[in-house]
Amino acid sequence: MIYSKSYSRLTRPPRQSFFLLGVRGVGKSTWARRQFPDALRIDLLDEARFQDYLVDPSLFAAELGSCPPGSRVVVDEIQRLPNLLNEVHRFIEERQLKFALLGSSARKLKAAGVNLLAGRALRRTMHPLTPAELGDEFDLDAALRWGTIPLVWVSDERREVLESYVQLYLREEIRAEALVRNLPGFARFLPIAALCHGEVVNISGLARDCGVARTTVQGYLDILEDTLLASRLPAPSRRGCGFVSVAIRSCTGSIRGSFVQ
Repeated sequence: MIYSKSYSRLTRPPRQSFFLLGVRGVGKSTWARRQFPDALRIDLLDEARFQDYLVDPSLFAAELGSCPPGSRVVVDEIQRLPNLLNEVHRFIEERQLKFALLGSSARKLKAAGVNLLAGRALRRTMHPLTPAELGDEFDLDAALRWGTIPLVWVSDERREVLESYVQLYLREEIRAEALVRNLPGFARFLPIAALCHGEVVNISGLARDCGVARTTVQGYLDILEDTLLASRLPAPSRRGCGFVSVAIRSCTGSIRGSFVQ
């Protein structure tokens, strides 16, 4: 998505191939268009192209074959077809193409191929807008209430956009990818997890509050982290034998804002 208002992002592109991961609406595509205006751009949100590559990945290779050696290629939403990383690997080696691989979820990539590019593609993360990027526009109260995802921040109807964003997350990232079997249970978990933002959380207690098994909550936390909506800061156990609690730190603040009004 291209936003009408331009922000100078702190993210700088590496010279070599790289993954750029970040939640939906954080500005990855906008940033890539501005950084690489002359690059070949392959958008896997284009359903026709996605279906073509799904049926015949060699079409992806044929498109890359038209690029001059050493040129830049941007692949958006790479997590939708992680098997394309095999061709990315080959063209990095044979044609020295430089890829910017944009994705909104690390889950599929972790399971299906990032190891193939070890040492050949760096990993970068794009976070929501920071105070330095917002400059004089930064407002602490608004940032805490709504988060600073550009999609939400630039809107005149922040609450409505944020609520739609959460529903899109449940529909596109969770249900469509079949990440959980019990979507209603995960939907109940989200507002309870939002209340734990920035706090030490006992997973067993969180499971009781959600009415699900402890192992299920552990899986839900993995999903939040893999879809880049939260990060966990492990707290050492008093028993010295692992971790018994975590602090959930939302990378956006927005999910919390959508529930805590």
